[in-house]
Amino acid sequence: MFQVFEIVFPIFAIVALGYFYARKFGPDMASANRLNLELFTPALIFSVLSSEGFELERYGELALAAGIVVLGSGLLVWPISRMLGYKNQVFLPPMMFNNSGNMGLPLALFAFGEAALPAAMILFLVENTLHFTVGNAMLTGHVNPLKLIRMPMLAATLAGLVVAVFDLGVPGPLHEAIDLLGQIAIPLMLFALGVRMTGVDLSDWRIGMAGAILCPLSGLVVAVAVVLFVELPAIQQAQLIVFAALPPAVLNFMLAERYGIEPRKVAAVVLLGNFASLAVIPAVLYFVL
Repeated sequence: MFQVFEIVFPIFAIVALGYFYARKFGPDMASANRLNLELFTPALIFSVLSSEGFELERYGELALAAGIVVLGSGLLVWPISRMLGYKNQVFLPPMMFNNSGNMGLPLALFAFGEAALPAAMILFLVENTLHFTVGNAMLTGHVNPLKLIRMPMLAATLAGLVVAVFDLGVPGPLHEAIDLLGQIAIPLMLFALGVRMTGVDLSDWRIGMAGAILCPLSGLVVAVAVVLFVELPAIQQAQLIVFAALPPAVLNFMLAERYGIEPRKVAAVVLLGNFASLAVIPAVLYFVL
């Protein structure tokens, strides 16, 4: 349990710092979040994918498994959502698209070490790509391929994959500069998550509680089933289980707010889901470690 505490404490400490700092000073994180989305996170993605020793072929099964977990969670929760009377646009995306960036990347780093970061990045890329394609289609009814291609994270992913597949060398000083930019991404993600939590309330606590229970539960059910049929190395199995138990991504709230799809209810699901992860994540880590 002390090992689990050592893993989760730095993550929740930075989130808490963001929360209390925002409560006192109310910082405007719009520019910082945009920089993280368009510069620091793409730099992190490219740095990991283009680093020496990254073998893309090792992660094909993991990418497939991650896709099944994301989509399978939605299919599993869909009839429950209808039974509870929740709109699919409101309830299903937070059940499917989890915090694989803000929480998943640092969690993998602290729990499994730096060697596990490439696998965590694959999980993040699969979830993020599905969020901006399938997730956007669920909210708006369509996907704009041209807008998708112009996304910095997708561009960085494609560039990193080209370097990895064709074994192209990136000049050392340039790679070091990109790596330094990427190191900003994870702590800024966590701090921004804490700041964002000051803007939501608990007025829609029923749907929030339902989401807090069903999000990790549906993910874990699908992940355990996937592990039985998809051959993965032991450490990737552990990472997939942790990935499946992650709480809803804050991006669900941001997109719901942007498209006017009951953002208060989505915020309650995201907030209570992330609070519940204080108990869920240590329990899952205790199990896999």
